[in-house]
Amino acid sequence: MSRRKRIYEGKAKVLYEGPEPGTLVQYFKDDATAFNNQKRGVITGKGVINNRISEYLFTRLNEIGVPTHFVRRLNMREQLIREVEIIPLEVVVRNVAAGSLSQRLGIAEGTALPRSIVEYYYKNDKLGDPMVSEEHITAFGWAAPQDLDDILPLALRINDFLSGLFFGVGIRLVDFKLEFGRLWNENDEMRIVLADEISPDSCRLWDLKTNEKMDKDRFRRDLGNVVEAYQEVARRLGIMPEAAAQDLKGPKTMQ
Repeated sequence: MSRRKRIYEGKAKVLYEGPEPGTLVQYFKDDATAFNNQKRGVITGKGVINNRISEYLFTRLNEIGVPTHFVRRLNMREQLIREVEIIPLEVVVRNVAAGSLSQRLGIAEGTALPRSIVEYYYKNDKLGDPMVSEEHITAFGWAAPQDLDDILPLALRINDFLSGLFFGVGIRLVDFKLEFGRLWNENDEMRIVLADEISPDSCRLWDLKTNEKMDKDRFRRDLGNVVEAYQEVARRLGIMPEAAAQDLKGPKTMQ
């Protein structure tokens, strides 16, 4: 890994130069952050599980025709992806009131929303990823109106598919974050594709019967058993991490 060129390192993943032009290797770390990086920790084995869950969900989305950057999983912690120009937006789809929506609008957590709501946040850690409108996005050039015309229906289609998939294994998809990028081909033609990851790091997932949290809120709120919750999501999806003993060593959680 040290011989490869590092392109970018984020809070939960590292991007390396890929084996062919136009590709990258996405490495999943065990690092965990919350509250705009104010809370930090290490959850041993999280990267392995998130790699497998994200691989499974991106593969299923590819199968129904949703364009993504995902090519294939390489090993327990890495996947091969297409290099895209990331649009600096977090696209959040909400089905149930939770987190910042409950706080902002005074809606009790767990309240079903009258319909799925899509929100946009400007990706900027220094500013705390502020919520923005379509007017902000197009005025400042973060995305063109045509980009948003592609992103919104894609986000809603992904929500419909994932909501049904998770419901089938006894999990409620409360809300989740998506990122999109521009993929260019050899003819300089561009299309919008789903990028980043989909995992318990980027989704709120509640048990359908008990409302028990099965996602990063267990880390945010000091509920404990974080990796066990992630493993349960993987188990219900029919994914069991092929984790070797050396991948699961080390401290379970540090803050």
